[in-house]
Amino acid sequence: AAQKSARGRKFALAAKRSIDIVLILTAFPIIGPFLLAVAGLIYVWDGGPVLFLHKRIGRDGREFGCLKFRTMVTDSDAALARHLAENPEARREWERTQKLTDDPRILPVIGTFLRKFSLDELPQIYNVLTGDMSLIGPRPVTRDELGRYGDAARYYLAVRPGVSGKWQVSGRSQTTYEERVQMDLEYVQNWTLLGDLKILFRTVGVVLSQDGAA
Repeated sequence: AAQKSARGRKFALAAKRSIDIVLILTAFPIIGPFLLAVAGLIYVWDGGPVLFLHKRIGRDGREFGCLKFRTMVTDSDAALARHLAENPEARREWERTQKLTDDPRILPVIGTFLRKFSLDELPQIYNVLTGDMSLIGPRPVTRDELGRYGDAARYYLAVRPGVSGKWQVSGRSQTTYEERVQMDLEYVQNWTLLGDLKILFRTVGVVLSQDGAA
């Protein structure tokens, strides 16, 4: 029975991977020109690199370059450090959620727009095609963040991180980091293809309503 269950899960994971690829290739004629338009807007507004690559930890602990449209000023680390040093309340918020309600690093107008509608994460479809990510899964984390997962880290490392996931459709920045870890744990423990499709459809609604957007 256990062997049969393992075969069934292996088949389901292969189906998940196939669905990711088919959905992206099917939507690319629409998404592709839009990606180029967004890239052009970033370049015209701020100049410099259009894409931002940040190291994230994926399945089995493999590190990969997670892509996003650049929505921050070029000296973002220094801007963040100054802001946290000067604002104790912001520092507490950052320590609690790793996000800020009023983030000094965000590019005016274009950066805010992209983040409001989660368009900054669209380049991650490339990460999905290369096999580093899935359309649905836990939110990709850094190596330092993985340490905050404790015993739940092994569940995170068992799957590919997702462009969207349970956290993104369940309040996002309105939730605590501990709640986010719990959502990732529950996702992996209770994962099904049908559950992925439900999250995918809910993602569209959340993006359009900006529910919980950072």
